[in-house]
Amino acid sequence: PQEERLAKNKNKMVVMVGGKGTRLRPFTNDVPKPMVNVAGKPMLEHIILRAKDQGFEHFILCINHLGEMIQEHFGDGSHFNVNIEYVSESLPLGTAGALSLLKPYPDETFIVTNGDVLADINYSNLLDCIDIYKAAAVVATKEYEIVNPYGVVEIEENKIVAFKEKPVSRSNINTGIYAIKPEILNFLQKGEYCDMPDLLSRAVSGNKIVAAYPMYEPWLDVGRPSDLKMAKATYAARSGDDY
Repeated sequence: PQEERLAKNKNKMVVMVGGKGTRLRPFTNDVPKPMVNVAGKPMLEHIILRAKDQGFEHFILCINHLGEMIQEHFGDGSHFNVNIEYVSESLPLGTAGALSLLKPYPDETFIVTNGDVLADINYSNLLDCIDIYKAAAVVATKEYEIVNPYGVVEIEENKIVAFKEKPVSRSNINTGIYAIKPEILNFLQKGEYCDMPDLLSRAVSGNKIVAAYPMYEPWLDVGRPSDLKMAKATYAARSGDDY
């Protein structure tokens, strides 16, 4: 029902924005990666505004490297008509470790996203998968293709048995976007370094269901200068800005 979907969209969203963005230098020499400009706005602002358009009002930003610049830009969120809180890591805790510092823990399912991921995902569909699969967590996944640029020769006992011209291998990758039930946080130790795949692997070992949400919408992990160039071109085309 539409009413239920709107209620779900008011769940909290945690954004991991503590990384140093070393692969994106020199663009991150003086600013944290989520604050790098994409078509007139920091990447993080694009993430928050998209979620806001889907009804999200409460955001928690997990900061570390140059976190004061993020706080200065977003403040308490009132300028964007949302509520923003901060969790500050004294040391880098990975893509999941900062969740152990949440006070209090969320009392219902929440979204976690990396702060350098630009995606057209429908977060309510992601949240729905928690109920559909009776899962403790859902990972947004995306099919990724790698094209071998060469003709492949299959050999058995020094005899050629087949030729494959530029074969394509496909795999499902982790997009860095998740729906998490609070019970997953019981697999964290407070203040320990932990990446999300490790946390979810612990949950699976603890007999929790971790489901996949195949994503078909545009998605971009802005980790390298080439990714940033693509993001700027994509978002400039949407906004009409000359970037």
